[in-house]
Amino acid sequence: MSHSGSTLILIMAIAVLAPLLAYAVGRRLPVPLVIFEILLGILIGPDVLDWARPDALIDGLSQLGLTMLIFLAGYEIEFGKVRGDTLRRAVWSWLAALALGLGTGVLLGGGYAKGVFIGVALTSTALGTVLPVLRDAGVLHGRFGSVVMAFGAVGEFGPIIAMALLLSGRAPAESAVLLGVFAALTAAAVFWALRPRPPWFSRIIAKTLHSSGQFAVRFVFLVLALMLGASTALGLDVLLGAFAAGLITRLLLTGAAPESGPEILEKVEGVGFGFLVPVFFVVTGIEFDLDSLLSGGRTLLLLPVFLVLFLVVRGGPIWFLAPRDLDRRDRGGLVLYGSTALPLVVAITTIGVDDHELSAGDAAALVGAAMVSVLVFPLLALKLRARAGEGGEGRPAEAVRGSETW
Repeated sequence: MSHSGSTLILIMAIAVLAPLLAYAVGRRLPVPLVIFEILLGILIGPDVLDWARPDALIDGLSQLGLTMLIFLAGYEIEFGKVRGDTLRRAVWSWLAALALGLGTGVLLGGGYAKGVFIGVALTSTALGTVLPVLRDAGVLHGRFGSVVMAFGAVGEFGPIIAMALLLSGRAPAESAVLLGVFAALTAAAVFWALRPRPPWFSRIIAKTLHSSGQFAVRFVFLVLALMLGASTALGLDVLLGAFAAGLITRLLLTGAAPESGPEILEKVEGVGFGFLVPVFFVVTGIEFDLDSLLSGGRTLLLLPVFLVLFLVVRGGPIWFLAPRDLDRRDRGGLVLYGSTALPLVVAITTIGVDDHELSAGDAAALVGAAMVSVLVFPLLALKLRARAGEGGEGRPAEAVRGSETW
């Protein structure tokens, strides 16, 4: 059997095992599924059992998984709930975090280039990781969920823009022009998506939804491919195209097939969360530089420093700029969810190491802190809000605790 084949079998075995562990442990302590995927990836990786090593095929599937994660995060954004004052507060809180992050990164990194990588990573929010937690807790579509979605969307989209402007290797003015071109293309796509579709469009969606044709699912992936192609052609990060594709797809399906939209999303999520996304998180574990982290010294000390900085740099502005209708517990929960980071931290540190701007140890400390944030911050947020009896937007606390096991 080829090396790729054996590694893929191990990855998919972990993808099956992880939900079972999450269910078993969740009866006592709700732990996000992604933690088991990453930890088991570390276990089979080169630094522990050395059973799996990524190659070109596995890395390609992992990148597709990250793309799907960002696409689904973009799809979850409900424009009607994130606009207005809440969105303005989310944008200003992220801009404040970027200023804090860049300053902190330069001080820690000892140089501008390294500081930019660290600073941008500190401003990210793992919306794609947080949304399943909110959905499983039954709060995604309430007021609190919509606020988290707004702040999380900006925390996901903002760093992608910053990566395009500051980490592309081009002059900022050139990057800004290319971003403007991409924004114009996205605006044109949004305008097209909002236009009424011809009657045959919804009819063929309904007719093929349960057949081998799967027109709607294929069309969703066509939109994704087009936006990825546009971002690549302009020399921008593909994650920007993935996020924009999610936004456009939601608008398109809401207008063209509102009754079939949830079922179409379930099918796309099946591909994403059933296959590609777990590959990304398991490969993140396999590629995690555990030796650098456990060697002690500066790298190990940086992990708790970065964990605190996620709360200070990202969470501090969120606390002060959170909507005024949130009480202290909801505000604290928003800070914890907003400070949860991982996918973009992995992407940013990977670019930094490849560009020889970040050391393997610094990258390991950042990713390690992000992993701890995924494990600890959502759990603390759930407990904080459940203690107030508000974990499910009016649902009894006991019902909320029952939903947290997944």
